[in-house]
Amino acid sequence: MSTIPPSTFAFLRDLAANNDRDWFSRNKDRYIADVQEPALEFIMAFEPRLAAISPHFTADARTVGGSLFRIHRDTRFSKDKTPYKTNTGVQFRHHAGKDAHAPGFYLHIQPGESFMGVGLWRPETKVAYRIRAAIDDDRKGWGNAAHSPSFREHFALAGDSLVRPPKGYEETHPLIDDLKRKDFIASASLSDEVITDPDFFDRFGDLCQVSSPFMAFLCKAVNVPY
Repeated sequence: MSTIPPSTFAFLRDLAANNDRDWFSRNKDRYIADVQEPALEFIMAFEPRLAAISPHFTADARTVGGSLFRIHRDTRFSKDKTPYKTNTGVQFRHHAGKDAHAPGFYLHIQPGESFMGVGLWRPETKVAYRIRAAIDDDRKGWGNAAHSPSFREHFALAGDSLVRPPKGYEETHPLIDDLKRKDFIASASLSDEVITDPDFFDRFGDLCQVSSPFMAFLCKAVNVPY
């Protein structure tokens, strides 16, 4: 069974302490062996498990342009000019989506800060309003998807929210906190030990299954199949 090895975390810790191009160039073989290859093997192995949860999400094990996020940072508009991410990220994206703003299952691996994420991060305004309308129209369905004990046992709703109610909704709405959301995501914290455990592959699959009603609600809200 595909696993994430402790050497993934060792490399990322070393990269955080030596975040420059010369160091990375000297250690690129370590990156490939300790980070990239285990992540790609995980993605490839997870494809049939993902298809059993929903046939509409992609497990793409290409080194570029697939489910594995690139290690290079986009520094064009950032004051932080360090060239590399100190984490590795995997997103199993919906077939209908072409970027990180589509519904997806996400795995973030970073020493001491790893987590699993599900949902839609920062949808464009018209999509966000579509989700809010779905929440308002099907309050019980949203409650079962986002606030059920089985879901909240593992996941917490996350992301940014509007300061004021969105247009068309009052502050007194019983679901106003959810309607204010700019990100329709939930996350589950994961320790380094959990991720490197031999059973993590199955645990990640189980978490995807637990989040299935949440993902199905969001997919229906934005009119894509689940």
